Amino acid sequence: MRTTILFGGTSKECLVSVASAQSLHRALPEADLWFWDVDDTIHAVQSAQLLAHARPFEEPFVPGGPGVALAQALDAARDEDRVLVLGLHGGRAENGELQAMCETRGIPFTGSGSASSHLAFDKVAAKRFAAIVGVPAPTSVALADAEEALGEHGRLIAKPARDGSSYGLIFVNAVQDLVSVRNAAKVEDYVIEPFMSGIEATCGVLEQSDGSVRALPPVEIVPAEGSFDYTAKYLAKSTQEICPGRFAPEISAQIMARALTMHKALSCRGYSRSDFIVTGHGPVYLETNTLPGLTQASLYPKALKAEGIAFADFLNDQIALAVDQRRR
Repeated sequence: MRTTILFGGTSKECLVSVASAQSLHRALPEADLWFWDVDDTIHAVQSAQLLAHARPFEEPFVPGGPGVALAQALDAARDEDRVLVLGLHGGRAENGELQAMCETRGIPFTGSGSASSHLAFDKVAAKRFAAIVGVPAPTSVALADAEEALGEHGRLIAKPARDGSSYGLIFVNAVQDLVSVRNAAKVEDYVIEPFMSGIEATCGVLEQSDGSVRALPPVEIVPAEGSFDYTAKYLAKSTQEICPGRFAPEISAQIMARALTMHKALSCRGYSRSDFIVTGHGPVYLETNTLPGLTQASLYPKALKAEGIAFADFLNDQIALAVDQRRR
């Protein structure tokens, strides 16, 4: 079976995907490299070209040369007995569409399946499942009620309902800020919630090929400018990501237990990462990422390292899990 790293994609997170692919390629140097371009074509890429792309978080990757249509490339992946390592984030790569295309062809791939990916990608649906399994999550505010909610809570936060929260965050501190929310909501669905003060945290969950599932050490996030957006996450030098986080033991245990509960509630496979705000009343669930970043600067690899798990070992085990899932 041929291992192929698929990266790029058509979402806003395609830049992060290229950086993830660089890390994946260093750990799996024998794997083929396929780039999914914004025009829905797939391009075979050489190692030197990927590694020479020096500023992946800021500049788009240009593959060069002709590509083939996505569906055609997936047909080839099936015929050539490939397993896909998904170095992709957001959009159709994480909302279940790509996974469904692979599943109908019998192509093994890393990460969660189509139904789980679709469910986790929708923040409203994921919060509904959190409520079902008893994991605290913020209440949602209807756009029509936002001004009244602002008066009640003092601050609100708005974010795309189906996209990475590094993009499109709007902090509502005054009535004037609701204009930005209304304009953004004309383009895509938005989730509006009361703003919660606390410490930002994230917690990875790891499923291994032996069937075991466990939570990794929580990461404490101290953003450079007070919010963990794209700039703070990938470009700001002063953002601190501390793993294991400096939480009281009982808080760390709660974060890990709730991340594990959400992984199972959303039927995730392989690995996931759930985000929380640690308030005075404990950790509050925000969302689950089924394809979290795997760059050298990303949070999930930091947790693997803290747990003493080599990145290459993690990837090889995920590949084994994907292949076994296809056989079952």
